[in-house]
This record gives sequence, C-alpha cells and structure tokens, in this order.
Amino acid sequence: MGITTIAAQNFMHLIKLTILIFFTSCLFTKAFAADTTQAPVRIAVLMPLYLDSAFAGNTYNLSNTKIPQYFLSGLEFYNGVMMAIDSLQKENTNIEVWIYDTHKQGQTIQQLTAEMQPLNFSMMIAVFSSAAEQKAISDFSAMNSIPVISATYPTDAYLNYNPFFIMLNPTWKTHVNAIYKYLSKNYKNQQIIFCTKSGTLENKIAEEFKLLNTNHNLNFSNIILNDNFPDEDVLKHLDSTRQNIILCGSLNENFGRALIKALNDNGDTYHTVITGMPTWNGMAGTTGSSSDKIQIIMSTPFEYLQSTDLLNDISNEYKSVYYAKPGDMMFKGYGMMYHFTKLLLKHPDDFINNISDSSYKVFNDYNIEPVRLSNTSFVPDYLENKKIYFIKTMNGQVQSVQ
Repeated sequence: MGITTIAAQNFMHLIKLTILIFFTSCLFTKAFAADTTQAPVRIAVLMPLYLDSAFAGNTYNLSNTKIPQYFLSGLEFYNGVMMAIDSLQKENTNIEVWIYDTHKQGQTIQQLTAEMQPLNFSMMIAVFSSAAEQKAISDFSAMNSIPVISATYPTDAYLNYNPFFIMLNPTWKTHVNAIYKYLSKNYKNQQIIFCTKSGTLENKIAEEFKLLNTNHNLNFSNIILNDNFPDEDVLKHLDSTRQNIILCGSLNENFGRALIKALNDNGDTYHTVITGMPTWNGMAGTTGSSSDKIQIIMSTPFEYLQSTDLLNDISNEYKSVYYAKPGDMMFKGYGMMYHFTKLLLKHPDDFINNISDSSYKVFNDYNIEPVRLSNTSFVPDYLENKKIYFIKTMNGQVQSVQ
C-alpha cells in the first residue's frame, strides 16, 4: 500500500513541497479553460491531511526518515488529485477545485460544511475517516443536492434517502456476493471449507453466504475457530491427496493472518487455495515468504496491477517529482478526480443518471447501482459501486485474475 520509508532529504522535499503548495494555494486551485466567459465548475475535495500535525508554526513535528501511514494515505491521495488537476488543466478544463483538510485542528466537520455552504459546489470527492464524517457530508450533500463521491469508506452507516451519495468502495455484502459468484464459477463441484470465528459480523457474513447458497449450488462445510487456534484445528479438515478450498468468513485481519500462516506453514503437505475478505488486499502476510506455499484469492474494487501506458506514465512522473513509488491512494486520487470531473462536465444537468458512463475510464471500471435499504424506500438510500475485481498471490507474488 505504498512506500513508508525514504531518504530523509527526499522525505522533507515531499512533505514541504506538498504543504507549501497546499497553503500558498489558499485552499483552492483553478484549472482555467481558454474561454473563461462562463463561471468555472466548482468541485470540493475533502480528505484527512493532518497538516497541523506536520508543523507547529515553523517547527517540523514528524520524523525525518519515516512517514506515518495515517499521514501518507491522505498525502498520496492529495498528490494524485493534484496530478489529475494538472492533466485537466492541459485540456483547458474550466474548473475550480477547493481542497479541504477534514482533520484540521480546531475545526469540526460541521464548521467545515458551514464554510462550504455559500460556495455552491457542483460535486464533492471525499475520503472519510469515520461514520460521523460520512453522516455530516451526506446530510450536507442531500440538503444541497450535491453529488458526493465517497472514495474509500466501505460502510453504509447513517446513509438514507440520499440518491446523491456515491460509494465507490463497496460494502462487505457486495464483496460476499461477488466472492460467492467467483466460487460458483471456479469451484462448484469441490468441497469448500468455510473457516470463521465467533462474532456479530462473522455471524452476518455466514448468514449471507447461507442465504446465497439457498439452492445448495456450493458444498460448504463450516468450522468455527478460536481466536488463538492451533494449526491442527484447521489441518484436521484438510486432505493431503487433493486441492483444498478454504473460505475465510471474518474481516478480522489478525484471524486472517493466523489462518494464512497455518496453511502456508503446512503448504508442502496440503495443496491449498484460500479466498479471503476485502480486508486482505494489502494486508501484511499475504505476500512474500508468508504465502509462498499457498494460493490466495482476494476481492477488490480497485485494481492497479495491469500495466498500461497511462499507469506507467503517471508512476514515472510521480517518482520524478516525489522520489517515491506511488501507492494505491495516489492512483485513486488521480483516477477519481479525472474520471468524475470529466463526467460532470459531459453531463452537467444529469450527472447522477450517467454516473456509470465509462467514457473517461482511467484505471478501473465502475458499475454504480442504486441501493434501497428497505422495500418501502421511494428513493435510493445511496448509490454503490458493484464492480469487483479479483487478484491472487501465487509463490508469494500478487497477480491479476483475468
């Protein structure tokens, strides 16, 4: 999920350059069209930048050798957005982009929306850190009929009656549905061992798979493991004479890592394919020597493994400016900013009804559908991206699943 350590000089260059650009731009940047007789389309981008934590006055507060992960994610997304704005500016796009740090010290999310109120935004792109932030921005979006693109937050907490809210990172239920279809296509006639632990969410996941398997298209055998289970509790269900298909039914990363370790440590004896939850994408323990004796299948809505000219060009440009390899958050920032800005300009009066238009695809496809949380909902409670990709690790290396 990105590089967290770089040389001290390059690190300082990256941090100071970003903060300098952010503050000297007065919280917004404009990409002007050649014809400026019309008012620019105004877009807000909200993300947790934690800029106040980097400096106290002129005093630099962070490490000179390592960027904290909480800081790096927002920084990479911001840099991706700025690179997309640069691309849009080269196309003479008439837009005005306002960047907001949702973790600015001394400012609540309600104060931020009050500040945004008179600016008449046409679209918002947001990286949420909590359900409270999601609720505040969703309420603001619904009240003002402003489409908001939720870039990374994968839950539907506090979402209701807002057809302007677009969730790009799908909920666990959407992943479970996609995983079930994947298993049905690839392992329909094989025994699938469903491994889970006790827990409220684990029970919901198990019930969802049970509901999907009402017609018994798949042959599941269920085992419930303790949090600190010994390897034998898994191995006694495996067969050394055939391929074993394992499905993890918990989003808990510690449980997932323990399951991977138990299977990989015994990979010479048991040939195993294990399908994990969406939390496994980028999770420690899924690559390298930790998984080189098993095959791992993971679902993801964002897939940046397939090399393209555009992806390579953006990666090289990022490295030349920031002296670091770009992570997924940079690609998300670039792809979402460019794609949805172009769609907004193409469909200024009917953006929501054309939200799945693929004319300006950058890296990923989106299949955005309305979601109603009850059968009596007159309008969608939100819109959700239902497009799921699959990736796998073989010999410890991540690969795309075609």
